[in-house]
Amino acid sequence: MNALATAPVRGRLLRDEPLARHTSWRVGGAADRYFEPADRDDLIAFVRALPADEAVLWLGLGSNLLVRDGGFRGTVICLHNALDELRVEEGSEGRRLHAQAGVHCARLAKFAEREQLAGLGFMAGIPGTVGGALAMNAGAWGGETWPRVAEAELLFRGGRTDWIARDAVRYRYRHVELPSDALGFLAARFEVETDADGEHARYTRASLAQRKATQPVGRPSAGSTFRNPPGDHAARLIEACGLKGHRIGGAEVSTQHANFIITDATARAADVEALITHIALTVRAQTGIELVTEVRIVGDARSEGGAP
Repeated sequence: MNALATAPVRGRLLRDEPLARHTSWRVGGAADRYFEPADRDDLIAFVRALPADEAVLWLGLGSNLLVRDGGFRGTVICLHNALDELRVEEGSEGRRLHAQAGVHCARLAKFAEREQLAGLGFMAGIPGTVGGALAMNAGAWGGETWPRVAEAELLFRGGRTDWIARDAVRYRYRHVELPSDALGFLAARFEVETDADGEHARYTRASLAQRKATQPVGRPSAGSTFRNPPGDHAARLIEACGLKGHRIGGAEVSTQHANFIITDATARAADVEALITHIALTVRAQTGIELVTEVRIVGDARSEGGAP
């Protein structure tokens, strides 16, 4: 790690940083290295100093992610407090919204509403950043990220950057295929329409009110745990199997929304993972349907003390 150890950075570079501080479930072991860049140029310079084989975890708000108790053997790059530029661009293709990867999805939705622009209201229901939404084609209320993308900027190993058009990206429900040497997204330009009469803004506000009424907003969770199977909803299947309120250690199936797992102060990542496994096995046994996790699970399953 000599190159990385001596690389000058203007942001924060920490060692053995507990990732429970940076994930929405508030569980998970430490990362070998944790970096918050000062800005885009600082990030690119840092990536240029990374060894070619360094394991890298791209982090936004830490939602949709479970880091195991043994932590992450590599470098975590967090854009939560960086790359937060957001603006309207005028061009031959009309008005577009330019958002850097660290912008909160809810902030993007509110900005679009303020500018009387429609098409991104569903972003208000995504508990993450633009970078995370791009990486997994996140969606809410029937809307998805990539159908709204005009082009996105990728950062590759070695520090190369490139803008790619939507048509050059293969994506589907909660999945995006990227080049093997791509580390993560830097920014995107989104297609929007005019919302002069405010109809789209009213729909967004109504959807947010529905979300607050039906989801455990304010409790530690990672959003939806499982993808919806074709023609059905994971929450309905989980509830039908009698799993609402089921608990393992400090992790519990929400009684408000069955596709949410919430944690308390005693929870460990192992509790959450065990509950995810139990839910999937129970639903398969009772319904024959294989639930697929929407959350990403990374890291070492061993505890930080070395015990399994």
